[in-house]
Amino acid sequence: MSQRVYEVFATILKIPVLEINDHTSPENTSRWDSLASVNLVLALEEEFGVRLGTKDIAEMKNVGIAKSVLTRKGATI
Repeated sequence: MSQRVYEVFATILKIPVLEINDHTSPENTSRWDSLASVNLVLALEEEFGVRLGTKDIAEMKNVGIAKSVLTRKGATI
């Protein structure tokens, strides 16, 4: 279930989980800046036990894509 992904994003971005959806991105979320991006990667890697490469990180332009990347890496979201 993708609730865990939403919770990680909500925690790092410091916004309510109800405000997170697959379309949440840096373009529509003011708290998603470059520092938050780094912290999101670290938190997602820790939460889901995966290693994200540079290509994976660059691809994650919104929460929905991040979920796809995590799934591709073998994470159970």
